[in-house]
Amino acid sequence: MDNNQPHPQQPNQQVQLGQLDKGQPAGNTANNIKEFGSTSTPVPPKGSSIHCMTIIGQIEGHMILPPQNKTTKYEHILPQLAAIEQSEEIDGLLLVLNTVGGDVEAGLAIAEMISSMSKPSVSLILGGGHSIGVPLSVCADYSYIASTATMTIHPIRMTGMVVGGPQTYEYFNKMQERISNFITAHTSVTKERLNELLYNTNELANDVGTVLIGSDAVKNGLIKEVGGLQQALSKLKKLIQQKKEGVE
Repeated sequence: MDNNQPHPQQPNQQVQLGQLDKGQPAGNTANNIKEFGSTSTPVPPKGSSIHCMTIIGQIEGHMILPPQNKTTKYEHILPQLAAIEQSEEIDGLLLVLNTVGGDVEAGLAIAEMISSMSKPSVSLILGGGHSIGVPLSVCADYSYIASTATMTIHPIRMTGMVVGGPQTYEYFNKMQERISNFITAHTSVTKERLNELLYNTNELANDVGTVLIGSDAVKNGLIKEVGGLQQALSKLKKLIQQKKEGVE
């Protein structure tokens, strides 16, 4: 091989931060956050003003979960939500959930941020919305659950060393109150009924809590309707139109 021959032009692997922040497709958003600590505004599909956000797997908090776990990282979701709120191209948020739960504070942080957004939002549970996934399922303006999807309602759990003192109980109780208050504030379920579901001893083996399937979640006042993607998108479009008419 002739060493004097010029090498083929290699694609430029270096990407400037300023380039990422201008008009990049939504697929680059998570990479922007991971690599640069910043986010570009998510771009909805052509002809649409709705952004679809997924909450899948386990909600990852301050501790990094094993690489084989499917996770939703709050440091990825929170900047995207802030960008969506400020975007002029996005009119509504569709939240699709299939989660087993996870970190309590990370889940509540995401739920609080979505509930405080000015733009219309609709949640859709497919598969499961368990544990801390319950507040995430009810934080939107309107909620749907698939007929085969499930929600597991149970008190908070903690792994690792636990000090056997009254302070530990008080801490657990305060943490549970935060979750319960959020759920009752965003649904029609009463505090009494929610506690019955939380501390039911006949539903789960070796544990307390309740599993609600599809219409059961609606009957108990946690979710608005049983439905799928078509119903969720149709409802979100109506909410967007209602907001536009109200502004005008």
